[in-house]
Amino acid sequence: MNIYIKDSEIATENIVPGKRVYGEQLFEKDNLEYRFWNPNRSKLAAAYLNGLESLNIAEQSETLYLGASTGTTVSHISDIAKDGFIYALEFSPVSMRKLVRLCEKRPNIAPILGDATKPKKYLNLVSKVDLIYCDVAQPNQTDAFIDNMNLFLKEEGFGIIMIKSRSIDVNQKPQKIFKQEEKKLKEKGFKIVEKVKLEPYEKDHICFLVKNIF
Repeated sequence: MNIYIKDSEIATENIVPGKRVYGEQLFEKDNLEYRFWNPNRSKLAAAYLNGLESLNIAEQSETLYLGASTGTTVSHISDIAKDGFIYALEFSPVSMRKLVRLCEKRPNIAPILGDATKPKKYLNLVSKVDLIYCDVAQPNQTDAFIDNMNLFLKEEGFGIIMIKSRSIDVNQKPQKIFKQEEKKLKEKGFKIVEKVKLEPYEKDHICFLVKNIF
């Protein structure tokens, strides 16, 4: 993967040289331009810095990203999978306007205005993918993730879900929520490949990397 990691810093090779997405710094190494990847603004960057090892996104990977927001993390996956494609799903029309502007500069991203809890609504827009990434902060986020995995994931693909415990139940301890959601994934036929907590970058968050075992 074209990711640069050193100590507590992470960056991706910039496929649009000279262009920033969210004010991040640019730097050169070995005649290539990189964009610093802010772990305080991207849970995937935080997961990598906290030891995520088994997610190797190939340059040709196709990704379905649920909860794309304005495209911070999407843009870095776009750098990594520079010869692949990303279906970037977002529910908010306000965020979508910024996401569309990002896609105008990065042809390997397609913005989709839609609801991750209703995947059949965009069934005709998304093909089978190598990776499904879910960052949808709502109580039924794991159910939405499972439904999308069942519809769109290739047989040997991976899924990654960023779970925010307070989005599910503010009255329960985070560890109890994490165990509950892990159990739900396993009961639906998914193997937990890795789990990584995201502190100090994100409080009460965990990253689950999963794959289908059936």
